[in-house]
Amino acid sequence: MASSFSPSISLSISLFSLMNFNSLIILCIILCATANLVLGSYYKSIFSFGDSLADTGNVLYFLPNSNTGRLPYGETYFRRATGRFSDGRLVLDFIAQAVGLPFLPPYLGSSSKDLQQGANFAIGAVTALDPSFFEDRKIVVPINASLGVQLKWFKQLLPSLCNSSSNDCQDYLKTSLILMGEIGLNDYNIPFSQGRGLKEIRTFVPHVVNAISSAIKVLIKEGAVTFMVPGIIPFGCSALYLTRFKSPDKEDYDESGCIRWLNEFSVYHNKFLQRELDVLREEFPSVKIIYADYYNVAMKFYKSPEVLGFKGGALKACCGGQGAYNYNQSVICGSADAKICDDPSTYVNWDGAHFTDVAHKFIANALMQENYHFFFPDNSN
Repeated sequence: MASSFSPSISLSISLFSLMNFNSLIILCIILCATANLVLGSYYKSIFSFGDSLADTGNVLYFLPNSNTGRLPYGETYFRRATGRFSDGRLVLDFIAQAVGLPFLPPYLGSSSKDLQQGANFAIGAVTALDPSFFEDRKIVVPINASLGVQLKWFKQLLPSLCNSSSNDCQDYLKTSLILMGEIGLNDYNIPFSQGRGLKEIRTFVPHVVNAISSAIKVLIKEGAVTFMVPGIIPFGCSALYLTRFKSPDKEDYDESGCIRWLNEFSVYHNKFLQRELDVLREEFPSVKIIYADYYNVAMKFYKSPEVLGFKGGALKACCGGQGAYNYNQSVICGSADAKICDDPSTYVNWDGAHFTDVAHKFIANALMQENYHFFFPDNSN
């Protein structure tokens, strides 16, 4: 930039250019996704495993009175509650749309004929590790539908989708996209909520990552060859944790207002996971495994919310109770006394712990931009 420009003008021009560039990228993704819809997608099915960030309604079969089963959940896009932990779509919904596939139905309550193009096994509040791990440590897990349980469901379903033949199933899975997560956050969230300390919970990380790695190996043995594996989000920026671990010490917060030590924990988990994915790639060179960097994409919200269009801010929940971050555990989103923001599209956080429809869209678009040939292999030439 020429020295005659003032710093403020230079910054404005840079931000304007960045916004235009991002808009162009998103437009290209939409156009390419539309082309896939017309020409047919390489992926014929999607299978998703995970927790609330990926749940499209399974939670309602475990917790029929869950707030996600009533408005305002789902109000932005579906105009009804679907069991999703958002006002609209999730990251996997945007990916399914982009590759020309329908939204993934929840496995629970669906017939095999409805699952020919994929199924979602993810359930809110579940862990990657089996409940026995936590029982041994006197930690109470609310739902017994861990990653191991979700894999059992997948194995029970698979023969009905591919004529029971092992060869047919392997051919079927060759054109399936496996979304392994997001999962793992509740393995930390639950013990944190029950008063366990950081030092103890850090020791859980190798176990959690091993559970994710073992699940991937099981699916590779079944014939799956394409995986997207998300890391965990910067949960030190969520309204839930900002409320739970509110501190008078300014040093506990970063420049975006997020809790440093919690975000450092997210980074610790994600680095451990990435190292394990490198090991898997070396062990299975013919299998495609991408790491979905939820953490660094989401940090863009918190560093420059208004630049990205989040005028309501990044730290406050759109739907919730009283408090500095519009989050109150006694007045949660969906309850009678909860307050809802006027425009969820200007907010990052929906209910204190989960993202809005527009935030999920931003994450999905960023992932597809960064890994274009992974999501759209038909257009890789």
